Amino acid sequence: MLIDLENETTLQFDINALEEIASSLTSKEIELIITDNETIQELNQEHRDKDKPTDVLSFPMDAPFTEQSIFGMPLGSIVISADLVKEKADEFGHSIQDELSLLFIHGLLHLLGFDHETDDGEMRAREKEIIEAFDLPSSLIVRTTESSDSN
Repeated sequence: MLIDLENETTLQFDINALEEIASSLTSKEIELIITDNETIQELNQEHRDKDKPTDVLSFPMDAPFTEQSIFGMPLGSIVISADLVKEKADEFGHSIQDELSLLFIHGLLHLLGFDHETDDGEMRAREKEIIEAFDLPSSLIVRTTESSDSN
């Protein structure tokens, strides 16, 4: 198992589907924390100076290393808000599993060093490839790109 899961909520999902996504991108262990809006808001305030809940946060290992350089070191932690998973799944008309998978992919790409806020679309392109490979609906980052492309 690549995913070390800590589910602080009652959200039900298939961890094996997330394991399959993770193993397609890395061989490193990933800590996945599913929490509520209140907890993720506290983390968002503490680490990003944004006093509001967010859907996903990523915390890469601080040690400077490439993915292959330190055997056995985890890649980092992904924190996802169960409240926002439910809300966005309902808003976009897809399953909780699909929304959780989309957020997990987004968080995992950040752990792997991608950053959509500073790159030239590489993260969006990679995210879209993974989403298509796993037959998932469009993620927020892909939806945002597609809606701006059509304007």
